[in-house]
Amino acid sequence: MRLKNKLSTKLQSEFLLTGSIIAICIAFSPYLFYLYEIFPSGPVWENSFFTYESKYYENVLTAAWTYLGKITPLFLLFIWFFTCKHWWYHVILVPITMYFFQLISIFYDDVYIDSKVMDTDQLLYLAPFFIAILCIVYLIRIKIFDRIYGIDLSEIERENLSPFSPLSDKDYKEIKSFQQETKPEDEIREDYYVKL
Repeated sequence: MRLKNKLSTKLQSEFLLTGSIIAICIAFSPYLFYLYEIFPSGPVWENSFFTYESKYYENVLTAAWTYLGKITPLFLLFIWFFTCKHWWYHVILVPITMYFFQLISIFYDDVYIDSKVMDTDQLLYLAPFFIAILCIVYLIRIKIFDRIYGIDLSEIERENLSPFSPLSDKDYKEIKSFQQETKPEDEIREDYYVKL
């Protein structure tokens, strides 16, 4: 009993620690966005590690504002994706992909001012991914629906039942077994008329 209490207390403290870290990260998100204010206002940013030249925006401050304007919601969407317990959480990958693609587009526009390197028809490139994610989510929804209501789609097709029927598989099997045990309809009528 004492070991069980220690394990329970340990799990609760881990859960509390994880929740606290996530809450701090979410609370930190406005500060993440306003980090752009520490960047210089010129077209070139030189430091001891690298030199960054903003070709498209011609201002490192504006480029940083644009990058952090995409990174901050992307960061929050990642937190939402990894902490969501709903069956539809895969749909969150759609805006994650959109922000990630926009971030890459912004980077290519700023580093290589030639827009031929990165095409701007984002929806055309993202549409197959969106469709794939929506198909996966719909399949998950069907599996959950089947598990909750006990419906076997192959049996519905085989027996030509309506999917909106209030009968479950168990009820349908009981009706079938009852029908097989009972006499044909003509014999039932003859018995009825004989008893009259």
